[in-house]
Amino acid sequence: MIPPEFDYAAPESLAEAIRLLDEGGEDAKLLAGGHSLIPLMKLRLAAPSLLVDLRRVDGLRGIDRANGGWRIGSMTRHVDLQVHEELGLVSVAALSIADQQVRNRGTIGGSLAHGDPASDLPAVLLVAEGSVTVQGSGGEREIAAADLFQDYLTTAIAPGEVMTSVSLPIGEGWGFGYQKFNRRVEDWAMVGVCALVRKAADGSCEDVRVGLTNMGSTPLRATATEDALRGGGLDADAIARAAEQAAEGTDPPADLNASSDYKRNLARVLARRALQEAAAA
Repeated sequence: MIPPEFDYAAPESLAEAIRLLDEGGEDAKLLAGGHSLIPLMKLRLAAPSLLVDLRRVDGLRGIDRANGGWRIGSMTRHVDLQVHEELGLVSVAALSIADQQVRNRGTIGGSLAHGDPASDLPAVLLVAEGSVTVQGSGGEREIAAADLFQDYLTTAIAPGEVMTSVSLPIGEGWGFGYQKFNRRVEDWAMVGVCALVRKAADGSCEDVRVGLTNMGSTPLRATATEDALRGGGLDADAIARAAEQAAEGTDPPADLNASSDYKRNLARVLARRALQEAAAA
């Protein structure tokens, strides 16, 4: 379908982009990679009167070490993440997004700001206990991942704010695993599970984090699984018992691909696999 008529601007500075957003109000939308917003516009599910394209704005791309973790510019493409193997879990998750053509244009900031719980990167940010930095006419602020995702396709980013960077504090000492199940290779995840495990000197689980994709209206943490595993062993039986609790407190949407119960079972299976992968790293 053809989207409704709209105005288009491609500012060359962040200040200009913010000014255009303020002038456009709630009918103005940012355009990053375009793989989230453009399909909604074609389906007439979104009808912004102004698109503000960020592709010419300097300073929004790049991957750097920062405070023991990583700082990633919001306009950094998925393809840049997938080839940066030092990013670990982020790199592996980015490599699983759709196909190469999508990864060549899609951006980490666009994916996170869209807030789709079926996307790969929101749960990764949540499990890494990361944050995003946004800037608007009122100044700059940081939003923790736990506060960023509020509801389906709804985030804490205000209409006049631009996401400028993503912070991921995960450093050395964490093993990771990523498991994703979809009907076809390039589809959205029916369910995805990302796991981070840090071992103590004796091989036990010092800390663990488990993130769930497409198991509710926002990305989720499998806190029951984390609590069951933290401080204990990381043998196959301990991981299997903990993974059985992965679906607790979730509300996965039923759709044409699977029922809610099927997705809950997938979460348990994928949590076990992701944790085993992370524990073996």
